[in-house]
Amino acid sequence: MEGTIVNFRRGMHTQTPNHIVIHISDDSNREKASELVGRTVVWKSTAGREITGKIAAAHGNKGAVRAIFERGLPGQSAGTKVEIK
Repeated sequence: MEGTIVNFRRGMHTQTPNHIVIHISDDSNREKASELVGRTVVWKSTAGREITGKIAAAHGNKGAVRAIFERGLPGQSAGTKVEIK
């Protein structure tokens, strides 16, 4: 299953680089997105490095999820694909 990184989790003045909001095209509502909690997420850089994370919760009502990664992702990761296992 694939998802797209939408943005970092952020507040009005801060952003958290290891919390990421991911939109999943298959899921269109919060109930389907909440079933993915606990799954592993892998982001691959252009250099071949992999950074893994875990889906923590649903985000919003349109099928987005929040993932927490072990390391912070770079800004270039916004808009790229991630693999959900």
